[in-house]
Amino acid sequence: MTEPFSVRIGVRGYETDTQGHLNQAVYLQYAEHARWSALRHGGIEQQDLLARGVGPVALETTIRYLRELRAGDEVEVTCVFEWGDGKTFRIRQTVTKTDGTVSAEVTAVGGLLDLTERKLVKDPREVFKELATDPAVFGL
Repeated sequence: MTEPFSVRIGVRGYETDTQGHLNQAVYLQYAEHARWSALRHGGIEQQDLLARGVGPVALETTIRYLRELRAGDEVEVTCVFEWGDGKTFRIRQTVTKTDGTVSAEVTAVGGLLDLTERKLVKDPREVFKELATDPAVFGL
């Protein structure tokens, strides 16, 4: 996949804080929404993961806030999956206003939890390849 997956989100007034900018916790919700949208776009539904006996887990999330967002702003939230050799993977995300201003950068480390063993699966890439109809969405 040449371009990262992205989803457009409109900032709603009730998501803002007393300063009038997007509440810091909502950035996490936007990132999570984009990740689940990427999974669906690649052909993986939540019920597919459950039927396989796995579930995605967040192990670490870092947000770098760069420019404020206000009610009415439109943003694109991207997802780029990065795979190593171990049990975890990284997802890099950028929250960008339609004028090109980068508002935030989100980096998450995740894994796939075996729901029976309650341990991370050894190679999450293989599970993604097995379940995806379009593995390119995940950089596979």
